Order: sequence, then structure tokens, then C-alpha cells
Amino acid sequence: VGNCINTLGLVASCRFPFLAIVTMCGEWGEFNPWQVPMGQATAMVLGAMGVGTVRVERPDEAGPAVAAAALRAFGRDQPVALLLSQRLIGPQRW
Repeated sequence: VGNCINTLGLVASCRFPFLAIVTMCGEWGEFNPWQVPMGQATAMVLGAMGVGTVRVERPDEAGPAVAAAALRAFGRDQPVALLLSQRLIGPQRW
């Protein structure tokens, strides 16, 4: 997300539907300490660019969250990012 600021500016300028699915890092179970600042800033950066967020923490939330995010993006012309928490996707291992 940190590298997408220019693209998000196009979303605002051109007013086209935008739905992003973002797998989070820098959260629960993160082993790379340099990922933590991005994990902490992602929602704020998206918000600063005018992109709303819908966060998913548990598997049972995924379907309703996708439906809500899609409605916002395509039915209400509001840019939105679906944030899949690291707890949901599990810790990364190398």
C-alpha cells in the first residue's frame, strides 16, 4: 500500500470504482520487525487518500465484509480496501 499513493490519487481524480484486497503484514505473528510500521500505518494512509477500509479478523466475517466492501465500491462509488488481518491469514514463515 505504501507504494500506491499515485494510483490512489488517480482513483480520486478519475472517480472510477476501486476495491482493493490487502493482506496485512506487521501484525500478529510478524517475524520481520521492519514490517510493523507499515502494518500500523496502512489504514491511516488509505484514509488519508480517501479510501475507506473494511477489516476482517475472523473467517466468518470474510463473506459479509467482501459484500459490504463491494457495495461501497461499486454501488456507492466509494473507494474501499478490504484489510485481511495477519491473524486471519496466519503468521508468515520463511
